[in-house]
Amino acid sequence: MSLQKTLLVAIVLGAGFLGGLVVSGRLSLTSVSEAVPEWQARPAPPPSGATAPANLPDFSAVAERGVRASVNISSTQQVPVHPFFQQFYGADAVQPQSSLGSGVLVSADGYILTNSHVVQDRRADVRVTLSDDRELDADVVGIDELTDLAVLKIKVTGAAPLPWGDSSKLRLAEWVLAVGNPFQFNETVTAGIVSAVNRHAPQLDWYNDFIQTDAAINPGNSGGPLINTRGELVGINTMIYSQTGGYQGIGFAIPSNLAKGIMDQLIASGEIVRGSIGYMRLKAVNGRASNGTAVQGVQILNMYRNEPAFRSGLQLWDVIVSFNGTPIKDEGQLMRLMVDSKVGSVAKVEVFREGQRRTFEVPVAKMAAPRRRT
Repeated sequence: MSLQKTLLVAIVLGAGFLGGLVVSGRLSLTSVSEAVPEWQARPAPPPSGATAPANLPDFSAVAERGVRASVNISSTQQVPVHPFFQQFYGADAVQPQSSLGSGVLVSADGYILTNSHVVQDRRADVRVTLSDDRELDADVVGIDELTDLAVLKIKVTGAAPLPWGDSSKLRLAEWVLAVGNPFQFNETVTAGIVSAVNRHAPQLDWYNDFIQTDAAINPGNSGGPLINTRGELVGINTMIYSQTGGYQGIGFAIPSNLAKGIMDQLIASGEIVRGSIGYMRLKAVNGRASNGTAVQGVQILNMYRNEPAFRSGLQLWDVIVSFNGTPIKDEGQLMRLMVDSKVGSVAKVEVFREGQRRTFEVPVAKMAAPRRRT
């Protein structure tokens, strides 16, 4: 074989070998611009000896991170027994009432976020079990029944908290994981999507705008974390909507942005200061008055005489149509505007009365106690 033919064969064989490396993935012709964190969801590799039908996400690293940060909470409080049962049945004056739920570590020094209905009471005896089976006493830092949030503190070293995520950036159909202890099955992880954001409805608590998800949430999940695919805390699982008492694909979580603000205030002062112009029973209205004027707002069905709203001139059957310039659509919206008002300020409340609109200046007092709708 001549020298020219020999060189030609060598060049062809070398090019074929390099092409084989590129196809098999052993040689990259592009540079890697950004590494993916180990806890971020990756496409799952195909099973051995089979071809995967699609690039399905692999949540295993995210789930492990969520489980390490999740805790099991047991709360016991002493509940007074009715005198009738004490006298005729010899019952004790108080009896223990227990509650089980979940929580999530949010700081390396042992702060835990959970639901207030899991803790029950500031005087409750609370025990926390970590993912490594350590069981510790917990101090109740603060409870906010209005948002159904509570903060606990344990003495711990080497905690692995979840980083905070921005719940305002959640998108419909984004993957999320729920971690908790449903029915006392510890460290349970379920996956789903974000079904809705900023969800509020008459059948839900009036203050929160919830994240709705179809990740399975059951009794015992309360207080546990809702996690995005970057391993960040985006919500606190708190309730389900169900006709059976179990999972039906409609669960709700408190957004992390709201939860963090409440937690910071509870740690700083032990309480949440909210505004009030007085307790009122309200009903949404949307129609026309007898003179044909369109009216949308909430009608006052009941109020107390010794509170700011009545003393400032509001009356029964008034329809509140705006609060500090914001048009009112339903009771929940008005209540959120009122409790978020600064104590000591003056609110401008516009009402529709006897065919006319009138504006009243109402002092904002400190909310005495939360009144959650049932």
